Amino acid sequence: MKKSREKFQYKLRSCVWEITLACSFSCNYCGSRAGRPAENELDTGECLDLVRQFRELGLRRVNLIGGEVFMRPDWKQIVSALAGAGIRVCIITNGFVLSDGDLAFLRTAGIESVAVSLDGPPGIHDAWRMDGSFSKAVNAIERVHSAGIPVSVITALRRDNAAVLDTFYGGTLKKLPLFAWQLQSCAPMGNAAHDPDALLFDFGEVIRFVGEIAPAAPFAVGIADNIGYFTPEEPMIRGKKGKVFGGCRAGLSTVGIDSTGNVTGCESMKDSFFIEGKIRERSLADIWYSPDAFRYNRGFRKSMLAGKCAKCPEGPYCAGGCRSYNFFTSDSIYESKYCALRR
Repeated sequence: MKKSREKFQYKLRSCVWEITLACSFSCNYCGSRAGRPAENELDTGECLDLVRQFRELGLRRVNLIGGEVFMRPDWKQIVSALAGAGIRVCIITNGFVLSDGDLAFLRTAGIESVAVSLDGPPGIHDAWRMDGSFSKAVNAIERVHSAGIPVSVITALRRDNAAVLDTFYGGTLKKLPLFAWQLQSCAPMGNAAHDPDALLFDFGEVIRFVGEIAPAAPFAVGIADNIGYFTPEEPMIRGKKGKVFGGCRAGLSTVGIDSTGNVTGCESMKDSFFIEGKIRERSLADIWYSPDAFRYNRGFRKSMLAGKCAKCPEGPYCAGGCRSYNFFTSDSIYESKYCALRR
């Protein structure tokens, strides 16, 4: 069995792990419906055993998310175990409860980076979160940088903040000590499902904006996998010059694990349709190596493309785009309804 797994076509390299739903906020657009911890979240022993499984599978990187990572009481034990296993760790945070003690620990643990959620100018950011949350996030960015830890910003795009990206970039982000800025589309899942129209914006306009600023920006600027695809700006918008979107990686090289141990191909897949197994019932290896797992990607054929993607010459290369975003916005996971490529 071990020998056959060594020859397995799909190598698990990264994981987004939602270690708790506890959060200082309960944002109107939160895809996880965070706020309170979920019932029966994985305990410390289960989390540490999962780290062992990561190591045995050869996992290289884990992005820890919540909720809010720093609100889980044993988060330091989890980070220490990951770092001790030689796994690179990035923590994604809202920055609201980050203490000096937390920063000192992160510096000692040698984590790879911290990403702070910052969604626009103060009025927009605070309106969706809490009064004062913008200043807290900016302060966290500056403190993380001062602690010698690389820091980036993640912006979840909706109609309101997509319209002011130029102002946000010039008035706020260019002044911050960042190494990267990632823009992603907010999907109508979780709390955000109540008003999907508020999430709609022109992908093409955002792509053109990033294509214009990326060459001279003081930090890397990239667009997440749920916005695209194959416009003339493509080689400039994925955070690294020359990189192009090669299709959804869920179940091909990445997994998502939620706070109760459900395994999906990506932590943006917030629906039972995507659950491949539960850590409390099966090992991660058993789930990953199952011949029936992640069939939506492992079994993809270009004949599965739907709608306008079925007629697009780029369809076989992007494979129809982001499975999760398609699921929540289209009639098929194989059609990118809002793709910026005009056909």
